[in-house]
Amino acid sequence: MELMDAIVTRRATREYSDTPVESARIEQLLNAANLAPSSMNRQPWAFAVLADPERIEDHACRATCWLKAKFAANPADPSLLRLLETPGYSLFHHAPVLVFILATSADQQAAEDCCLAAENFMLAARDEGLGTCWIGMARPWFNLPAVKAELKIPKKYQIVSPIILGYPKGCPEPHERNPVEIHWLE
Repeated sequence: MELMDAIVTRRATREYSDTPVESARIEQLLNAANLAPSSMNRQPWAFAVLADPERIEDHACRATCWLKAKFAANPADPSLLRLLETPGYSLFHHAPVLVFILATSADQQAAEDCCLAAENFMLAARDEGLGTCWIGMARPWFNLPAVKAELKIPKKYQIVSPIILGYPKGCPEPHERNPVEIHWLE
């Protein structure tokens, strides 16, 4: 697949087959993430992979309960609470793999650098016929000290991007995009 094809056809995948993703393929995608640009080439990232669907679903249930309580106490966006309360909803969409991109530094630019690595990861996944979805809503829960300890993620690391991964059941339709806004500066 050409790069522009991967960019144009990448979608947030929310329906996955039960087919496991091979560890070698996951490593290949993480190697692509590792090639992302970073401020002053600091490469302030590490990666964690959970490839156990039962544990992923357990985290989905626990994170959903935590999020419901947070949103009920502080309803910033009522549509998120409605989504979480939808019968049958799974926060991680029954994906077989959950990948975390971790900031290993508290430097100002580390989170942005991790976002660049995440984009490389997602585009490489699309190139391999895999689907991804960044579940940003779960980030605060995964950054709780007890949850990081359970996952054996070092305390000083911050989870920047929890991304689900798997073989998609289909390719979602594209969403309409806003026209590009360009300001030519003179």
